[in-house]
Amino acid sequence: MKQVLVDTSVWSLALRKNKKDEKDNKVIEKFSKLISNLDIVIIGPIRQEILSGISDINRFNDLKSRLSIFSDFQILTRDYELASEYYNLCRGKGIQGSHIDYLICAVAINNNMSIFTLDNDFINYKKYIGIKLEK
Repeated sequence: MKQVLVDTSVWSLALRKNKKDEKDNKVIEKFSKLISNLDIVIIGPIRQEILSGISDINRFNDLKSRLSIFSDFQILTRDYELASEYYNLCRGKGIQGSHIDYLICAVAINNNMSIFTLDNDFINYKKYIGIKLEK
């Protein structure tokens, strides 16, 4: 079974209630297919990012409930260590990134997953880290 670690940017787009354009609809279609095929992976830090900043408690609880059907993939010490290595490597090459982005890269590499994201920073990481990006 294929496993795809879905970044916050994709979740946010899919969960937005406002009108979406054709490009957005293609992303949502791919996201829906990953869910249907049970290929989707989420980690706790992504869940936290998705739920952070929602001030309406009813919307927060609704979203938390909807996300509860997806179990968090377990993050291990080796993932945090590799994320730190990636951070140091990329920073040395002049590429800035968030700790969560590098953790996503490490979990994906350590578990032979691809990453589905709309965040162009991952294209920069890919220059130095052997991540696989979903298209």
